[in-house]
Amino acid sequence: MNEHFEHLLIRAEQLITRIEQALPHQLAAPDWSAAIAWRYRKRASGHARLEPVRAVGDLHLTDLQAITPQKEKIQRNTLQFVQGRPANNVLLTGARGTGKSSLIRACLNEYAAQGLRLIEVDKVDLIDLPDLMDMVAARPEKFIVFCDDLSFDEGEPGYKALKSALDGSVAAAAPNVLIYATSNRRHLLPEYMKENLTYQHTDDGEVHPGEGVEEKISLSERFGLWVSFYPFSQEEYLAIVVQWLQSFGVGAVQTEAARAQALVWALERGSRSGRVAWQFARDFVGAQSAANSTPTGAS
Repeated sequence: MNEHFEHLLIRAEQLITRIEQALPHQLAAPDWSAAIAWRYRKRASGHARLEPVRAVGDLHLTDLQAITPQKEKIQRNTLQFVQGRPANNVLLTGARGTGKSSLIRACLNEYAAQGLRLIEVDKVDLIDLPDLMDMVAARPEKFIVFCDDLSFDEGEPGYKALKSALDGSVAAAAPNVLIYATSNRRHLLPEYMKENLTYQHTDDGEVHPGEGVEEKISLSERFGLWVSFYPFSQEEYLAIVVQWLQSFGVGAVQTEAARAQALVWALERGSRSGRVAWQFARDFVGAQSAANSTPTGAS
């Protein structure tokens, strides 16, 4: 009888454990001293946690070329935020590979010593923004909630959550949290030709968008600061190539000789972006290093 009871007790404990594992857990605060950047991760079971980014890329504001106006705006806004002065949520839009995400990482490295921290959130997890903000609201650090390559399809749940978090909720936003997002779409949602038909033209010549267009614009307008990025010219692209080659220690003669190869590289890739310049520099330096090294076993 006792053995039967003990068996039932073990089964019951196992069942309780499985139920507890299936239930969503309250988001637990991590060891904030472990990192300056974090990734918000949610498993299929609904359990969520903040995972530390052990090594943030060693990228600095001086490394970013050909985006001086954009850099000045983002740096000024971030510095205001770190210093406890009013600052805006930021939407960075424009051509791919022009430094949008890199600029945010560089600002993190610039101001981490002054208490700036970053939490990266995928768009599917934006519905949990209120929980994240509640967790960090009492912290002394300043947090950028970062969503990279943000865009929505019609009806996605994260859209309304982000809209409320920006400034549409009854609860006031935490003073130590800003949202920075990058996107290739200026209004974060797909735009269709048929929507042009919803525009109304008044007798005095004014043009008013329809309700559907107004709804799409309303999200991006909640970001207080818009920063646009544009494709690089050939000279801007080459300037970025030179900067990266110099950061790898390549001499002036080799750097000048690499310009023609850099143009061919961009032509083959169909882009003159900062990302392509960085990739060329890595390939060039790696190839030069291999050519100059002595094979193992050679006399």
